Amino acid sequence: MARWSSRSQWVTAPFVVGAFSPLRETLGFDAREETPLLVQRMTIAAAETRSFKRAAIVVKGVGGQGVSFKTIQRVVHDVGQELAERRDADPKTDNALAMRPESPPPLAVVECDGGRIRTREPGHGRGVHLQGEGWRETKNACLIRATRTTFDDDPQPEPPACFSDPKHVAKIAETQALSVASALPATDERHQTEPPELAELVPPTDWRPKRLVRTVLASLASSKEFGQQMAREAKRRRFYEAAAKAFLGDGLPWNWSIHKQHFSDFTAILDFIHPLSYLFLAAKAVHDLAADAWSQYVAWMRGAWRGEVAQVLEELHVLQTKLGEPPQDAPETDARKILAQTITYLEHNRDRMNYPEYRRQGLPVTTAWMESLVKEMNYRVKGTEMYWNDPEGAAAILQVRAAALSDDERLAKHLGTRPGCPFTRRPKRPKVTTKRNKS
Repeated sequence: MARWSSRSQWVTAPFVVGAFSPLRETLGFDAREETPLLVQRMTIAAAETRSFKRAAIVVKGVGGQGVSFKTIQRVVHDVGQELAERRDADPKTDNALAMRPESPPPLAVVECDGGRIRTREPGHGRGVHLQGEGWRETKNACLIRATRTTFDDDPQPEPPACFSDPKHVAKIAETQALSVASALPATDERHQTEPPELAELVPPTDWRPKRLVRTVLASLASSKEFGQQMAREAKRRRFYEAAAKAFLGDGLPWNWSIHKQHFSDFTAILDFIHPLSYLFLAAKAVHDLAADAWSQYVAWMRGAWRGEVAQVLEELHVLQTKLGEPPQDAPETDARKILAQTITYLEHNRDRMNYPEYRRQGLPVTTAWMESLVKEMNYRVKGTEMYWNDPEGAAAILQVRAAALSDDERLAKHLGTRPGCPFTRRPKRPKVTTKRNKS
């Protein structure tokens, strides 16, 4: 509401409870009077900063609009719920989230992985009110439209140098127990650390597919429900029509259940990093000397890279027979148990480890895109002092962050189609007809 002042200018007057215009929702205003532009600024700031408090500082410093972090939190909750509704809509009728691509992708890559988010016990407010240990499992997926190049032969028969770098491999395996790097002779840091037989190799052709468009999903849902979410997104992106299709994951059973149910015609590929880590730990377990352990790891790793999984398994079985089967109460550090776990892992996934053929087809062999995404997600949702209301707050921030990390600008598109956006077509006003008195 406004009134005309004596100074010949419009002056905004306080709103009176119960006197709101019926067009407020259409114009993009709610009871708290946030404009579409302010909602956009608050949502994007909340998606890209580490906390709602930091988002409030950004909105004030950049946009000159002072809002409380609680207001931003409420807006994110609303937008996150809207995004979830669009995510779960029928792909045949949902055209608002992202426009249907004009053509299928040359290569459709689907990758998924689990994560963790710390939550409060339901029904509690701010502060730390933990339920159990306070952790909830999250599901994450990236669906990537990519280019690819095919080859007559394996374009990279030897593994990358980084997989023959002791420090790098120890970091990948997430262990500090085996200090291979310190046990090996010192090397000039200016030179590569791969074995001599690899040092003189000509760098292979860069066969790796190139990312074009990434869309992101994140959810607290069960694996069954999350698989349905992934399938709807794949249908929107025309992934099922792609000339080449790949599905990558680690050894988690729910990954391959989703593949079997929704992506069975996608080439199933086990992320190479995971067998690499198993083989590294197995080599460490069966050798006392660090140099011997490293040589054994390199031999097994190269065998797996070349698709010689049967030979690697044969050698592992020989060692298992020599050491014996692990007893039921064997500790996690028992070499027999580590060997048995490595054998089981490779046997369960050997059909997904034909890496030379995948490279020949121009398909990825690692979930590097997924690992990068997890780090980007964790930047916003995971931290030592981050706790989210379960499930509303956690679900909302996952949706907003996932939309912000998608390359198709779906967060901006969603905010641009909310009621009141200046680029949203206004609803047609009904025609008013009046009857003329005939006299």
